[in-house]
Amino acid sequence: MKKCPECGEEIKGRSDKVYCSIKCKSVNQYSKRLQNEQFYLKVDKQLKVNRKLLKRYNTAGKSTIRKAILMEQGFDPHYFTHYWKNTKGSVYLFCYEFGFLELKEHNKEKYVLVQWQDYMEQK
Repeated sequence: MKKCPECGEEIKGRSDKVYCSIKCKSVNQYSKRLQNEQFYLKVDKQLKVNRKLLKRYNTAGKSTIRKAILMEQGFDPHYFTHYWKNTKGSVYLFCYEFGFLELKEHNKEKYVLVQWQDYMEQK
């Protein structure tokens, strides 16, 4: 006999039945939806942190900052909304309208911070 994946009880009835009751099916679907929501909330929170930090350190429209400074404050470069590739082939990653490019200068890891411009639009 098959066991219910939610509560472990024996399943009675049709051979293709997965859960022992509607309650167990509902609880299982709710927990899956909650896991998806938690992932979304985690990503959204990190994107907001990244945007806030990029905005704070890029007051002039373009600036350079040490990578360590941003990382200490919770910046995670793996979270971004889109990217833009310039004519030189450098890829800027963006968190909404604020972008960054990782570079190494004098053996120090840095980010070039930029703000989205009209000419960056894809045509």
